[in-house]
Amino acid sequence: MDLDLSLASYFVLFLTFLLILNVLKSWNENHIRNYPPGPRSWPLIGNLHIMNFKRPQLTYLQLSKKYGPVFSVQMGTKKMVVIAGYEAVKEALVNNAEEFGERGLLRIFKKMDNEMGVISSQGENWKIMRRFTITTLRDFGMGKSTIEEKIIEECVHLTNNFASFKGNPVDTTMIMNSAVANIIVVILLGNRMDYEDPQFKRLLSLTNENVRLLGSPMVSLYNLFPFLELFPGSHKTIMKNVKELYKFIGKTFVEHLKNLDETDQRSLIDAFLVRQKEDAGNSHSYFHNENLAKLVRNLFTAGMETTSTTLRWGFLLMIQYPNIQEKVQEEITRVIGSAQPMYSHRVQMPYTNAVIHEIQRFADIIPLSVGHETTKDVTFKGYFIPKGTYIIPLLTSVLRDKTQFEKPEEFYPPHFLDSKGNFVKKDAFMPFSAGRRACAGETLAKMELFIFFTTLLQKFTFRFPSSVTEFDFSPAGGLTNAPRQHTVCAIHRD
Repeated sequence: MDLDLSLASYFVLFLTFLLILNVLKSWNENHIRNYPPGPRSWPLIGNLHIMNFKRPQLTYLQLSKKYGPVFSVQMGTKKMVVIAGYEAVKEALVNNAEEFGERGLLRIFKKMDNEMGVISSQGENWKIMRRFTITTLRDFGMGKSTIEEKIIEECVHLTNNFASFKGNPVDTTMIMNSAVANIIVVILLGNRMDYEDPQFKRLLSLTNENVRLLGSPMVSLYNLFPFLELFPGSHKTIMKNVKELYKFIGKTFVEHLKNLDETDQRSLIDAFLVRQKEDAGNSHSYFHNENLAKLVRNLFTAGMETTSTTLRWGFLLMIQYPNIQEKVQEEITRVIGSAQPMYSHRVQMPYTNAVIHEIQRFADIIPLSVGHETTKDVTFKGYFIPKGTYIIPLLTSVLRDKTQFEKPEEFYPPHFLDSKGNFVKKDAFMPFSAGRRACAGETLAKMELFIFFTTLLQKFTFRFPSSVTEFDFSPAGGLTNAPRQHTVCAIHRD
């Protein structure tokens, strides 16, 4: 009993201490001249009481209507600045790329990656890992015919897999994840993995679960309140999964090291290990095993999740709008016929290209982008933002900016077509973000989206099972805007 009272007393003291810190911090920041406006915050919880934890972007969109394109929110004791709308996001990420170009790190990402790899790193480590990643991706065919051949080869496995269901309902999650993941696996490891490989299925399952849990309310609270480390929850599950992923990655290092041929590098891991050997005498080298483990996990997750999720949304939207699916198939038949779709065909297929772009815009896969941080004190849009401020570039507000898109809340392919039916680029098309921290694999993702999408629509017509009378198009919860669990029927086209 005495022990319980003692613990309770310490907990009350701890909360009181946090409260005092919060009041002092809020008082100090509220007196920063020209700090971005925002809703009134409460002690300890800040603005948590007004947040939609499952879809925080909806709260931010509402706040932007009241406070404008630059405003502040307080999450617990942490102040953040949200930038909304195409003009403001472009000015921050592109025109002021240096000032807004650092990665904002939340607690869970720090714990997962220890500020290494390419997604959750900063400073010199990030510069070196990003440069190595982009160079190596290009060396292994990103944007070239060599990687296109791998995508086309994967299309054979993918279409055969769909055909095996003979038009019966199928959940596309694992199938699409497997196909898309195999492209990055080929680059990382040098060989693809079979869809039924238990290890491959386990890796995909762990990655899927983590992406879902990273957007959970418990993880959001864990990022704000360190003492939650003491309690069970989604953050513990994520770290358990990450540990298993790193164990697998560690095994692959050993295998690659055994067979490493410096004159015949067949994978990104090979290229990294060669650089590691070259830097063997440099105690300050960034090419060490921990960085490699983090980099491989980053690329595996990023290389699979967003592209696979976009394609899954694409097939759902084709089912919902059968006239659009039919027009895409007509263009495929007219331009390609029964030949294998190639990335170069997109130039001759403006309607299909517009549909794919509109799928990306409408699906809005990463609505909050990945957090940024200011590298110095900056005056932006008349407001003063201190160095080290966590920045949320609200990508959903860009992709649905009514000044840039005629019907932002609707799925409307003419957003990317002119009056003559020619494809039109839009500057506000930012699903890969923009500026210094834009997605390193953008070129690869675009190639995958076009070839996988056109190949599947060339072979199949997608429909809902007869039991589905209406589908809920609101996204499931998670770090990304993934569709709710569903099945579809892929009917082979004669």
